[in-house]
Order: sequence, then structure tokens, then C-alpha cells
Amino acid sequence: MITRTIGLSLCLSIVFLTTGKAQQVPDTSTFFVIDKMTYPDKDGPLIYVDAGHNNFHTLAGRYVAFGNVLAADGYQLADQPDEITPAVLEKCEVYVIANPLHESNVGNWENPCLSAFSEQEITALKNWVAEGGCLFLIADHMPFGGAAKDLGAAFGVEWLNCFAMDNRRRSADRFSHKRGNLGKVGVTENISMVVTFTGSAFKAPATASVVVGLDENFTLLSPAVAWQFDDDSLYEPGAGWQQLAYFPYEKGKVVVSGEAAMFSAQLSGPREQKVGMNSELAKENVQLLRNLVSWLVD
Repeated sequence: MITRTIGLSLCLSIVFLTTGKAQQVPDTSTFFVIDKMTYPDKDGPLIYVDAGHNNFHTLAGRYVAFGNVLAADGYQLADQPDEITPAVLEKCEVYVIANPLHESNVGNWENPCLSAFSEQEITALKNWVAEGGCLFLIADHMPFGGAAKDLGAAFGVEWLNCFAMDNRRRSADRFSHKRGNLGKVGVTENISMVVTFTGSAFKAPATASVVVGLDENFTLLSPAVAWQFDDDSLYEPGAGWQQLAYFPYEKGKVVVSGEAAMFSAQLSGPREQKVGMNSELAKENVQLLRNLVSWLVD
């Protein structure tokens, strides 16, 4: 159950830690090394990255690093700026959606946070995945969780339009096998630690393999306006919610992520602090991204 009232001192601490996230530019450098390409002839499956729904992350923008990693692994990638239709989907093997927004929430990150997708687009994606397509859906903290909520629900995912905040006041959240909070699933067999950077939360279907699950150290804050936390902000414990999972859906496959920066690379603030896959702490996120896409196309 969502509860009201959270101490203002806690909220001020959270704001202090996170307001710098907005002051970021994409890191276009080659900060990673891929020793063995999955597709050495660079003829891998075509991956479309959605760019038709006011997306905060696209290949041409904040997801440059996402594209660079997968291109270096031999995949073919392109931004997809049009409405999602069966004709569009039949051209690709993987469709990636990262932080979409309804037009009413562009520059207006407050409730209501409406679905970024029409009923026809949701139906097209659902039918395409059911027939063997692969969807990689990424929806970060409010307002992005709200924009993806209806699409997630079509695949049995309950998305909470929130901020998943670590009560330990850490700007980067660490999940590892050593700590026992990283899922022991196929995509983490060659990974020791995964790092996320705030984000939202969801509950995946029972058939899902959970990579990142939240626990009692997290609080899910749902303010009326993004980043504006006060004593009236709704909140609930994070235990039982997830932030990264994957599952089969009929003949197809779905990956859902409640955090976008973990698959990006940004330079933050005047000191150009590295945030995302380019940071020393999150360097294994590169392999995680490769593993997730490999699972989708296998």
C-alpha cells in the first residue's frame, strides 16, 4: 500500500544527491573493450531504438553509448522515429524503447503522466512479441514509468511511476553476488556486480528471471512533480519490487528495466563526472547489456 508522509530532512538529502543528474552530456568516447565480438562481420540482427515518442534517450542523443557498445559487438542499429506499426516491427529483430514521454509531459514532469503509446501501438507490439519479436523496454524514474505503464501492463508488468531511492543515500546502487542482491540468473553468470542510478520500480510476471530486485534498503517515492519531494509525497517500501528482469512471452522475449543510466554513459557537471557504463564502478554493465541482447536474439 502506498503511504503518505516522509520526513523532509530525508527528502532534502535525496534532492542534494540527485539534482546533478540533469546536468549531463553523452560520453561519446570508446571507454570499453570488447575482446570477442558476437558478430565479427558486423552483420548481427537489426535493432531499432524508438525515437518517435518524445524519448529522453535515443541513439542520436543520450543513448550514444548504448548504440556504440552494441555496434562494437556486431549488431546493426538505427533510430526509429515513426509510429509503431506491424510494418515497422517486421523489419527488426529487437525493438528498444528507452524513456518515452507523452507529448503533454514534455518539459512538464508532473502528474498526470500519460501513456506515450496509443492502443494500436501497444497491440502491434504485443502481437509482434507473441509471434517471436523481442522487446527491450526501459522506463526510468517519474515521469517515464507512467509513460510506459500501459505498455508494460500488456506484458504483465506492473510499473510504479516513482523514484526508487536508496535509504543509504548512495547516488549509485550496487547489486552483486557477493552481497547476495544480484540475481543468480543466466545473464549474470559472467558478472560480479551491476550498478544502477536511481530509476523506477516494477513487478514482473512470475515467469521472469529477476536480475535486480529491490529490498528494505529502498523507498519508492511518488511525488506529484518530479524531484519535488515533501511531506505529502506518496511512498512505500521497495521490498518485493524489481528494477531489471527478463522473461519469455509466448514465442517472443521481453527485457524490462526501471533504470536507463545503467545502459548509458554520461559526463555530469563541470567536472564531467562519469555516470553510467563509463564509470569505474559500473564497468561490468557493458557486459550485462551484451548478455541481455544476446539472450533476446538467441
